[in-house]
Amino acid sequence: MSSSELSAYLDELQPNEEFVAFFKRYGVAYRWYAVSAVIAGNIAAVLATTIINVAIPSIMGAFGVGQDQAQWLATSNLAAATVGMLCGHWSVQTLGLRGTVAAGMFLFLAGSILGGVSTNLEVMIFARILQGIPAGLLAPLSMTIIFQVFPAGRQGTAMGISAMGIVLAPAIGPTLGGVAVDTFSWRYVFFFGIPFSAFALLLTAIFLPKLKAARPLPLDWVGLVLLSVGITALLLALGSGEREGWYSDYILGLWGTCLVSIVAFIYWEMNQIHPLLELSLFRQRQFILISIVAFLFGAGLYASTYLVPLFLLLVQNLTPTQSGALLMPAGFLMVAIFPLSGRLSDSLDTRLLLSIGAGFFVASFWLMSGADVGTSFVTFVIWVALSRVGIGLVMPAQQMAALQGIPIALLTAASGAFSFMRQLGGAFGVNLSSVVLDRRTSVHFQALADSQSYDNLSTMEALDKLSHMMHREGLADLVSLNWATGSLHKMIESEALTMGFRDSFLVLAGVFILTIVPVAFLRSRSYFVDMQTDTSKMGETT
Repeated sequence: MSSSELSAYLDELQPNEEFVAFFKRYGVAYRWYAVSAVIAGNIAAVLATTIINVAIPSIMGAFGVGQDQAQWLATSNLAAATVGMLCGHWSVQTLGLRGTVAAGMFLFLAGSILGGVSTNLEVMIFARILQGIPAGLLAPLSMTIIFQVFPAGRQGTAMGISAMGIVLAPAIGPTLGGVAVDTFSWRYVFFFGIPFSAFALLLTAIFLPKLKAARPLPLDWVGLVLLSVGITALLLALGSGEREGWYSDYILGLWGTCLVSIVAFIYWEMNQIHPLLELSLFRQRQFILISIVAFLFGAGLYASTYLVPLFLLLVQNLTPTQSGALLMPAGFLMVAIFPLSGRLSDSLDTRLLLSIGAGFFVASFWLMSGADVGTSFVTFVIWVALSRVGIGLVMPAQQMAALQGIPIALLTAASGAFSFMRQLGGAFGVNLSSVVLDRRTSVHFQALADSQSYDNLSTMEALDKLSHMMHREGLADLVSLNWATGSLHKMIESEALTMGFRDSFLVLAGVFILTIVPVAFLRSRSYFVDMQTDTSKMGETT
C-alpha cells in the first residue's frame, strides 16, 4: 500500500498516536499484527477453559471427589475470569496494552504449571483461578483493539476472523485433552496452553503499544472485594445446596452474604469517580438488553460445554480421545462460519442473526434431550454441530450490538462490562447445570428404585435372569442373588443418570428460548447508522 493510501486509511480511522507509529512502520497490515497478539493469549486462556472438561472424570477418580465438587474446576476458572474482566480497563490505563497482556500471560503460565503438579483438588482450583484471571483481562481487549485499528464497516468482519482464531481452541481442545488423558495423564491438560502464551508474549513485545494513561487510574479495591465476595457466595450456595441442604444455616448465610455484597457493590460503584463496573452503561437501553442476552447465552453456552463431554464420558462410556474426536468436527464447522457471520454482522440486522443463532441452539439441545447410551456417533456429531452453528452466528453479532453507539473513551469499559455479563452467565450456568443434573438424577433414581419391588414382574424377571447367569458360572445361589441385586442397582443408577442429562439438555433449550425475548426489543443496526449520519451532519453544519 502506498503512503497516500496509508494516509487515507489513517484519516478515516483517526487512531491513537501510539498506533500511528506502528502503522507507519508496518503499513495497514499492522492491524492484524496487533489483533493477533491478543488472539494468541485468548487461545491459551480459552484452551485452558475447555480442555479440562474431558479430564474431569479422571480427576474425580484421582482425588476421590464427586461431580458436585469437580465442577469447581470449571466454575472457579469462569468466576475468576468474570472478576478479571472488570479489571481490564484499569489494567490498560495503568499497565498499558502491552503490560496487560504480558502480566496476564505470566499469571497464566504460573497457573498452568501449578495445575499440572497439583496434589489435591484445592490447589488445582487455585491454579484454575490463576488461569482464569488472564482470560478475563484479555477477553475484552480484542474488541477494544479492533475498534481502534479497523474503521466502521470493517469491524464486524475483523471480529469474525479474530473470533475464528479464538474458537479454534475449543475445537481442538477436547481432542488434545482426550489424547493427553488416554496416552499420558490428566495432568498434561494443563500444559497445552503454554506454547500459545509464550507466543503471545513474543507478539506483545513486538507489536503492541503501551497505550498507558498519563495519570494511571486507581483500582477500585473496595468494589473488587465486594464483587468477589458476592459472586463467590452465590456460586458456593448453588454448588453446595444439594449437599448441605437448601434451607441449612450455611446456605442461607451464603445467600444473605451474596445479597448484602451485591447491593453494597452497586451502591459503592454509583458513587465512584473510577468505578470497577461502569454502571452508567446500563442506563442505555441497547446495552442493558444485549447484556441480558449475553448473560443468558453465556449461561447456556458454558453449561453445554460442561455437560456434553460429561455425557459422552459417563453415559456413553467413550474414552476422552473418542469424546474429543466427536466434538472436533463441530468445532471446525464453527471456525469456518465465523468469518461469514462477521461479515453478515456488518450488513444484516443484529436481531435476525441472534434469533437464528438461538434457534440452532434450541434445536440442538431439544434433540439431545432424547439422547441415550445407544445414540450413534454420527447423530451426536450432527446435534453438536447445530449448536456450534448457533455460536458462529451469535458471537460477532453480540459484540457489534454491545459496542454500537458507545463513545471511544468508554470502549474498554463497555467491552469489559459486556464480557463480564457473558462470563458471569457462564459461571452461573455451569454451576446451575451441575445442580440440575444432580437433582434430576436423584429424582429419577428414587422413582426408578421405588418401582423395583417383589410385586414388579419385570424386576423379578431381571433378577432371575441375572442370578441364573451367575449360577451357571459356579456361584452359590445367595451370592448369585446378591450380585444380581447389585447389578440391577447399577443399571438403575445408569438409567437415572441418562434421564438426568436429558432433563438438563431440555433446560438448556429453554434458556436459549428465553434469549429471544430481550433480542426482540433491541434496536436495529440501521438506527445506529442513521444516528451516526445525523451526528456527522450536525458537525458539518456547525
